[in-house]
Amino acid sequence: MPTNPATAAYPPIRDYALIGNCRTAALVSRTGSVDWLCVPRFDSPAVFAALLDARRGGRFWVRPTGEFTAARRYVGASNVLETTFTTAGGVLRLTDCMSVAAESERRGEIAPDHEILRRLECLAGEVEIEAGCDPRPSFGAGGGRLRDRRALGFTWEHRELVLALRGELPLAAAADHPGAVAGRAILRQGDRRFLSLAAECGQPAVFLPLGDRAEERLARSLRWWHGWAGQCGYDGPHSEAVVRSLLALKLLAYAPSGAVIAAPTTSLPEEIGGVRNWDYRYCWLRDASWTLTAFLDLGFKEEGAAFFSWLLYATRMSRVGLNVLYDVHGEVRLAEREIPWLEGYAGSRPVRVGNDASRQLQLDIFGEVVGAAYELVVRGGALDAAEGRLLRRLGETVCRLWAEPDEGIWEKRSGRFHHTYSKAMCWVALDRLLKLDERGCLTVPVERFRRHRDELRRRIESEGFNRELGSYVDTLGGDGLDASLLLLGLRGYDDPASSPRLRSTFRAVRAALERDGLLYRYPPGSDGLPGGEAAFGIASFWAAEFLARSGAIEEALALFDRMLGFANDLGLFGEEIDPASGAALGNFPQAFTHVGLISAALALTEAMGRARAPEAEPAPVDKGVRM
Repeated sequence: MPTNPATAAYPPIRDYALIGNCRTAALVSRTGSVDWLCVPRFDSPAVFAALLDARRGGRFWVRPTGEFTAARRYVGASNVLETTFTTAGGVLRLTDCMSVAAESERRGEIAPDHEILRRLECLAGEVEIEAGCDPRPSFGAGGGRLRDRRALGFTWEHRELVLALRGELPLAAAADHPGAVAGRAILRQGDRRFLSLAAECGQPAVFLPLGDRAEERLARSLRWWHGWAGQCGYDGPHSEAVVRSLLALKLLAYAPSGAVIAAPTTSLPEEIGGVRNWDYRYCWLRDASWTLTAFLDLGFKEEGAAFFSWLLYATRMSRVGLNVLYDVHGEVRLAEREIPWLEGYAGSRPVRVGNDASRQLQLDIFGEVVGAAYELVVRGGALDAAEGRLLRRLGETVCRLWAEPDEGIWEKRSGRFHHTYSKAMCWVALDRLLKLDERGCLTVPVERFRRHRDELRRRIESEGFNRELGSYVDTLGGDGLDASLLLLGLRGYDDPASSPRLRSTFRAVRAALERDGLLYRYPPGSDGLPGGEAAFGIASFWAAEFLARSGAIEEALALFDRMLGFANDLGLFGEEIDPASGAALGNFPQAFTHVGLISAALALTEAMGRARAPEAEPAPVDKGVRM
């Protein structure tokens, strides 16, 4: 009987696909192995963590027993994954999804919190396959109690978690690997088999029917994704890449609250063997106005409104005005700890859970939150009285704090400094509040806010611009450069088309930080940690957007086209890119990079004379989503 196929080898990060149900998500390797899943939500403990420890982490695998080649795709504009294995004897197609459906299709139906549904179809010849499931709850620390339920399948129980596996394959407990089940079967042309892994927390297990009922759940999931993506109103270059990025963002959205997390993973390294391994399974306020604008300008007003509602809810819950990051329900107590028993991806230690950036002061986020409110209003949204009062309080906090040093956008752990970009975003916060006051959306102390806004501008222009370099610099009075300076022209501080200072800064940043056509976010090694990191994926999309906004459309298109070549075969991007090899590094897939892609595409669309937002209202669809 086959056993767990875990080895010491790790697939390249870019070899993973993502499936999900807008509550959590799973990473599936090119060879058909689910190597990462946290339940019941994105930031819960992992039940499959082979991604971070190939021997101890646990996985759920399906693959041919012999040699094969694999090709894969998402089925149309969906997040349903299809992998085709070609062997010497035949062709096998594996279709994977986490079940979702409109509420109107699920009324009265008993369903588990989550289901990974896997369909195997032999398309030609015959193929021997092996399958198995080896859950390791609590990041491999907890051994789930395996029970054979005979005709119903198998269950694993760990504290409140119950996993229920049903399959149309001959599975049995693996004698040489306690806690796992595995089996083999030969499929011939026309054969179809299903595997279903359901997860419940605090409830009895739900054993889902297979066969035609499973086929219907798969069909419903496809209908839901195609119906959702069909609302996209984008009419610009590389529409497939934009829609795929939009679908990736939707996978990273937590439906019950509207929050959008940065990535579904923790501790994927920014350098193989390095220590820059962080937990990104949370929502950063910095991403707020970017994500909001992406949803709104692509026709998804409900998603934009939901995210904005979560944003203001989380902000109300903050003790001192704003925190850098939150969990999907607005919790800010996210103390960082290490998990010593996991070896880390390809030996990259430590593995971390939680993120101590939650304790930092990052002043730029005030501009991001107020900017999100402003973007909502200029696109036809409205603010109620409570939201107006909250935004005013944020402006008052900016007046009180902007002269203080902070950790800045890059979350370095080397102390607080007077970051130019942080000051600029404080300027943006006050400027947008004054504009909202002019529109009658809220009431602010105009003279006070205007006085602080003008003083911020004076400080930035006198101390944040280095005349010898001909560039804005990363800290007031300094001479360092980083990619955040490109955002001065993208986040509303000034206009690249009319600012000589911004254009000369763009040239200086590229000269200092570009390697093989990719931008680092800051000079390698300048963050005080040992080792280095790769180029920052979103930074090159920032460069493309900057070029588009400054009128250099051909150059912007060329850079945008080149960046698309660094996506994996499914169109997914990680946080960073190795300039030498093109390998994806850091947590994967990364919402920030995909938001940057969408923002650059929208800027190109506008520069080419097309409307950023759809002209017509999208057709109504059932927005309810279950499982």
